[in-house]
Amino acid sequence: MVLEVEIDRDVCMGSGNCVYEAPGVFDLDDDSVAMVVDPAGAAEDQVIAAARKCPTNAITVRRDGLRLD
Repeated sequence: MVLEVEIDRDVCMGSGNCVYEAPGVFDLDDDSVAMVVDPAGAAEDQVIAAARKCPTNAITVRRDGLRLD
């Protein structure tokens, strides 16, 4: 099952940690705010690592409604 990945864009500070950890899943927009480009773009462990390394805890990862990060 595909992970559900959400970013609280009001909280994101644009550090880019998520892009570094899971570049196929995350990217930064023109304002340097993270966005999800493809929830299935990297391995599950990479997506969870990206969420855990977010300095503002702006990323939430769920599968079947259960939070994984």
